[in-house]
Amino acid sequence: MKKFFSLIATLLVLVAAVAIGRQLWLHYMTTPWTRDGRVRADIINVAADVPGYVVDVPVKDNQRVKKGDLLIQIDPEHYQLAVDQAKALVASRKATWEMRKVNAKRRADMDNLVISKENRDDASNIANAAQADYQQALAELAAAELNLKRTHIVATVDGYVTNLNIHKGDYARTGEAVMAVVDEHSFWVYGFFEETKLPHVKVGDQAELQMMSGERLKGHVESIARGIYDRD
Repeated sequence: MKKFFSLIATLLVLVAAVAIGRQLWLHYMTTPWTRDGRVRADIINVAADVPGYVVDVPVKDNQRVKKGDLLIQIDPEHYQLAVDQAKALVASRKATWEMRKVNAKRRADMDNLVISKENRDDASNIANAAQADYQQALAELAAAELNLKRTHIVATVDGYVTNLNIHKGDYARTGEAVMAVVDEHSFWVYGFFEETKLPHVKVGDQAELQMMSGERLKGHVESIARGIYDRD
């Protein structure tokens, strides 16, 4: 009798082990997991749109910044002078255009016996040319104001300053990256799975991530790559 119960107990343990093993296998196959993951984020390179000497860098490496915060201030004096000159040119050309316009209208209203059609057309053409000069001056003013605004370099995203490589007194060159901002709203994780597990991964599936620090995060599958570079 004792042997019978011992045999039954052994069989029960085996059945339980098989059942648990089967559940673990199904969980492993239908709930894929991997240790091979990489955290990534968008990194925004910061460069000057206009050249000039740097008069202020009010941020430090690894500092958190908000969208719109000042990162670099380029000396605006030269660009402010260009704006002032452009405004003066606009005023001058506007006055000239208005004078030419009045003169053209006056000639257009004259009797044909007093002024020839050629003189009337000449006055109209001169007025049109003066108007074009005025429009060009307005465009030059807009460009000067834009360049002045560009001396004030701000963060375009919320995030963290990194690779800071510019200081007060440096000369900023157009298009040369001098720092970067890690976009704090753009983090994602690349997960590399075995091909046999991919059929059980779908876009939109919920995901749980455990960071190296032990912190657990929730997420979802945003996309599935069609192929990867074989590093081996």
